[in-house]
Amino acid sequence: MTFFDTHTHLDYFAEPLAQLVANAQAAKVEKILITAVSEKDFKTIEKMTALYPNRLYYGLGLHPLYIQQHTETDLILLDQALANRPPSCTAVAEIGLERAKTELLSNALWRKQCDFLDAQLQLAKQYNLPVNLHSRKSHEQLFTFLKRAQLPKCGVVHGFSGSYDQAKRFVDLGYKIGVGGVISYARANKTRQVISRLPLDSLLLETDSPDMPVFGFQGHPNRPE
Repeated sequence: MTFFDTHTHLDYFAEPLAQLVANAQAAKVEKILITAVSEKDFKTIEKMTALYPNRLYYGLGLHPLYIQQHTETDLILLDQALANRPPSCTAVAEIGLERAKTELLSNALWRKQCDFLDAQLQLAKQYNLPVNLHSRKSHEQLFTFLKRAQLPKCGVVHGFSGSYDQAKRFVDLGYKIGVGGVISYARANKTRQVISRLPLDSLLLETDSPDMPVFGFQGHPNRPE
């Protein structure tokens, strides 16, 4: 059995990419998706994936955690990068909504989050690409956007930690649920119960490397291995 890590940030690591890829391959992780968080990542991860065709893939997007720094120009550059994407660019990612950080919930910043999500969903539809979605304390709002967008290729709600009803609504809409290290913690019993009730073909494995370490490895970078 081999694995596909559907959500990483390998560009965050200081260690050589060759070592990360070799370790992943040794653990039977044959394919890896690297997701962008800002426009400055676009060229970096494109170059990284070009070194390992058919093994490393990437998604381009503007992450809601950094909504304060994103500009309209970034959306234009995202559009241009997607229009000229190589085959290794397979998603619009990482995009979504963030409601866990109160400093991002002023009227102006929440409106900007919503506007940027909507714009990126439209780009995903235009270029017939799936999306890889960030959602913290925003599942209801995110579902509304996704239902309205009606993407031909849906995608995955990454790092899911909501209720069964919320998960089922996403799955019924055509989206996958991302499962990572969080379910290894005792406090995640509710999430484990939710995951156990979902169809197996609705689940995707992810590490969110270097974040979301499994239990017992807190304080250490998480790796796709």
